[in-house]
Amino acid sequence: MPAGDLIIRRLGKPGDLGWVVMAHGEVYAQEFGWDTSFEALVARIVADFAGRDDDARQAAWIAERDGRRAGCVFCVAADEETAQLRILLVDPAARGRGTGARLVDECLRFARQAGYKRMKLWTNHPLAAARRVYLSRGFRLVEEEPHHSFGATLTGQVYELDLAP
Repeated sequence: MPAGDLIIRRLGKPGDLGWVVMAHGEVYAQEFGWDTSFEALVARIVADFAGRDDDARQAAWIAERDGRRAGCVFCVAADEETAQLRILLVDPAARGRGTGARLVDECLRFARQAGYKRMKLWTNHPLAAARRVYLSRGFRLVEEEPHHSFGATLTGQVYELDLAP
């Protein structure tokens, strides 16, 4: 991807939702060998997000470089006090430039402004770069569980962060 300026914008352009699903399916298949059941999970998450009209409690962002989508992250309500960070992705061509960190920071900023007291997320052990971003923002690992999903044997991980100032 060219070295132009990175823009983080709210999700909402035609094609954004489809790109999120497609990009997750392609990247995770290529990098980790995950099957289409992962893409189907992302499609359900995206459909649930799109089906709720609650701009005060949920939001999503797209990272763009030179007008091309380069990443995404979603923030949704897990419960009244807990936000959930979902489906963070940075296009391989945009990695190493702070894109993931900027997306996570935007998600955290929104969650705090929305009045959430904590944020949680679920990830899997092979996603080391994302884990580094989460840990650098103060998330702590609170649960691990092995599972077989997406055609792979994985260790699911739940991280949490207190959002109090």
